[in-house]
Amino acid sequence: MTVLQALVLGIVQGLGEFLPISSSAHLVLVPWAFKWQDPGLSFDVALHMGTLVAVVAFFWKDWVVLIADGLMRRPTREGSLFWYLVVATVPGAASGFLFEKQAETIFRNPILIGIMLIVMGMILYWVDRKAVRRKQLYGITLTDSLFIGFLQALSIIPGVSRSGITMTAGRFRGLTRETAARFSFLLSTPIIFGAGMAKLMELSAGDLNAAFITGIVSSAVVGFISIGFLLRYLTERSFVIFVWYRFIVGFAVIILALVRTAGV
Repeated sequence: MTVLQALVLGIVQGLGEFLPISSSAHLVLVPWAFKWQDPGLSFDVALHMGTLVAVVAFFWKDWVVLIADGLMRRPTREGSLFWYLVVATVPGAASGFLFEKQAETIFRNPILIGIMLIVMGMILYWVDRKAVRRKQLYGITLTDSLFIGFLQALSIIPGVSRSGITMTAGRFRGLTRETAARFSFLLSTPIIFGAGMAKLMELSAGDLNAAFITGIVSSAVVGFISIGFLLRYLTERSFVIFVWYRFIVGFAVIILALVRTAGV
């Protein structure tokens, strides 16, 4: 893993973690497309830490209020939202624990990833067009949280996209686009933290190098920018640009995989 490769993958992670295009898919596809060596566990941790820094830096004020009201069990809308986020986190955490081996092996098939990029793009497009915008952040219910949380579990498959599936689920439940994105970002905090901490325990001091630091910094900076961009973008626009991106990349990946398989 060179510093330049680390920079590229850090940018990919910062964009893919928060935009509905699947960071896990792109982190498989970019090295595969360019025939780079697998960056390994230490770099995976770096990317998770970077995006964790980004989401905490962007929403730290929100989390201070949510945690304070939630743990003190104050009868406030912030306290309720805190526990809704806790409940919604459970299915995704369980999915990651149960299917970790599959996520690192059979789910990393480029053709499967290409298909999931296309299929989830179609679902996002259909749901976003049909959804009735009515719910703001503090109008989210326990049922909404459970529904979004259970669908988030599907993001263990690269190409589905954690942010994509949670935003799609939110739109299906009647959340505005901006609200669906904000809830998705808040929900990403414990998931990214848990994934990063689980892998961090397996690192050694020798894993800390220039590529590791580059991955953290680049994914953090790009992730922070991505969050702000998408929240602003969705106040006036739909998800259609991301749908088209998923279609184009998905078909390109499938074609390239078939060409390589055929030995052309």
